[in-house]
This record gives sequence, structure tokens and C-alpha cells, in this order.
Amino acid sequence: MGKGITGFDPSLYSYLQNISAEESVHLAQLRRETAHLPGASMQITPEQGQFLALLIGLTRAKRVLEIGVFRGYSTLAMALQLPSDGQIIACDQDPNATAIAKEYWQRAGVAEKISLRLGPALATLEELAEIKPLPQFDLIFIDADKRNYPHYYEVSLNLLRRGGLVVIDNVLWQGKVAEVDPQEPQTRVLQQFNRNLAQDERVRISVIPLGDGMTLAVKR
Repeated sequence: MGKGITGFDPSLYSYLQNISAEESVHLAQLRRETAHLPGASMQITPEQGQFLALLIGLTRAKRVLEIGVFRGYSTLAMALQLPSDGQIIACDQDPNATAIAKEYWQRAGVAEKISLRLGPALATLEELAEIKPLPQFDLIFIDADKRNYPHYYEVSLNLLRRGGLVVIDNVLWQGKVAEVDPQEPQTRVLQQFNRNLAQDERVRISVIPLGDGMTLAVKR
């Protein structure tokens, strides 16, 4: 989500922005352009972009898979941190949103690091899963349609190297996941997904209350 941190005091969030949000010129331009377009709240916050870039550096990731691109802010934040031989496979099915993304990737000089796969993400993941030997990504970022989060996660785990990191966005879902009896289908899916992930012995997890909530899962 693009508006602050779920459940965070607005004045404290403003302070956080002042001391920690670091954006390149192109990231800032992309964020400002997106703010005036439909679906702006789907974009991650600058703090989340900074965090993703930090994770790329900490894990020394070279092979990244992104499920859900939108207008490419998160992709750009990660690509700027990747080494020259790094590569992101970015999955999305919206040609209009990704057209803006590609423009900014080109402006920032990172387009050669990004391979955009247009089409349903599950189909792209199935294609990757059929490659022999199986691709082994260092980091996978999931930020797409919530009803398919369980499917994205399962396939992603098979494509992730041991010690690799899966980052999942929107796990707090504007606080709705705390509802006792949610009526919204997406909320119910996320509640069950979060419960299952907390009990998954294949990974070690930490839930970070940044943006709309991000779960980090390290493959054992």
C-alpha cells in the first residue's frame, strides 16, 4: 500500500519519512507520477522500497523474482541495488501500468537488469518450474492478487535457494486481518495464509509492520 504504515501515528510516520526515506531521482519522479493515477495506493511506500533495496544488499542477491509489478517502483528500487550482473524476472499482466514502469527503468539505466513477463503470474511460475535445472532465486517479492498468495508462495519456495528470502507484502491488509469474522474474501485468505506461514517449518519468518505489513521468510 502507498499510504504510510498501517496502524501508525501520522506524525510519527512523518518523522520516520524525514529521517529514513531515501529515494533516487527516478524513484521520486515515479512515485509522484503514480500518485495522480488510478490505483496509487497499490504502490509500496518509499520506506518499503528502501527496505527492499537494503535486503538486496544484505543478501547479496543476484537473481530476483517479483510477482506483481504495477508501475515498477519496487522493481526499480531493487534493480538499482543489484550488481551489474544481477537480474530480476518481473511478473505482471497489466500492459498499461508496466509501460510506465519500463519507461522509468530505461531512464534509470537499469532496464537491462529486468526481464518483464507479461501475463498471469501463475503461468509464468509454472514455466519457470519446468526449467531444468530448476532456477534458484536469491530473493522473491510477492505483491500481487491476494487470493493467489498461497499458490504464489508454494511455487516460489520451490524456486528459492536454501537460505534465500521470500518477502510478502500486504500481510496486515489495512488492519482487517485482525477482524474476528471478516466478510471480505481477501481478508479471509490473508488470515489463513498468515496462520499457515507462521506454522511452516520450511522457513523462519518475521513480520515487519512496514507499509501494509511485510513478512520475511527465510528458507531453511
